[in-house]
Amino acid sequence: MPLLTDVTSEATQIAPLEQEELFPIREVARLTGVNPVTLRAWERRYGLVVPTRTESGHRLYSLTDIERVRSILGWIERGVAVSKIGRILARTEPLRALSHIIPDNLVQADYAQWQQQVLAAVNGFDDVRLEQVYGQIFSSYTLPVVFQDILIPVWKQLMQRQDQFGGTSEWLFLDGFLRSRVLQRLLLLREKQPRRVVICALVGHCRELELLVAALFLSSGPTAVRVLNMGQPFEELALMCERIKPLALVLFSNHVPAPELPRRLSRLAMSLDCQLLLAGDASDLAQESLAGSSIGCLGNEGEVMSQRLKQFLAGSLDT
Repeated sequence: MPLLTDVTSEATQIAPLEQEELFPIREVARLTGVNPVTLRAWERRYGLVVPTRTESGHRLYSLTDIERVRSILGWIERGVAVSKIGRILARTEPLRALSHIIPDNLVQADYAQWQQQVLAAVNGFDDVRLEQVYGQIFSSYTLPVVFQDILIPVWKQLMQRQDQFGGTSEWLFLDGFLRSRVLQRLLLLREKQPRRVVICALVGHCRELELLVAALFLSSGPTAVRVLNMGQPFEELALMCERIKPLALVLFSNHVPAPELPRRLSRLAMSLDCQLLLAGDASDLAQESLAGSSIGCLGNEGEVMSQRLKQFLAGSLDT
């Protein structure tokens, strides 16, 4: 994705921007459908989106800014005046920063009302409404909360209803929507991040969306994550890594690990020139059996996975 040369060179020279994925205004306009004139007006008149500025004044938008723009569009489409949206966002955004001190019952009630909105959109197969709700959720919560506490529970609930008439169609509708949005974010991040980690699902151990969300959790800071296709043969992982040359290979599994898994992983680790890591529910369950080996365990929580990956790559966390 081409960026303005002068904007890109300036961004790389400004220390506070180095850890963020930043996009020029014309790219934000392409991604959101909001023209640059409107984006500038929202900034100047209402302070709705305040991008970072380079030394020469170029606007650079983060992924959070882009999700905020989409949230604003959602409120406008619901009939809310632009002048009032700032107050709505001001009420919802503190939940993101204060979720660790707000009483749990209030937090869970807020999650539940968003989940009901998602379910209502899915029930009507209303992709426009689902897009609006998706953007509003992102404007209120952090990435791990969005998926772990709000969207994935709904996705699992619908998956369990597939034996009911219409249940499979509803689950497929939400599954396809979420996979496309996560893939879009991953592609944007890969174009901005030079370092590479490869993530792969153990065959039959998770759904594609679970793998993609895990990749999104790990795609932070300077680390770009490449997702191998579902069904990737375990026996050919060493070949893939030999040709891709990643910094680390992350295997993802949400199943109870088989007794022979530690032995298989140890053999694979010996054939790799990069670090081998395990993530997902199996990571926590297999941690004790992998103690003392060269294989690191990342856990199954978004923030924990991201932090542990950074520590392993930096050499500051032992396996």
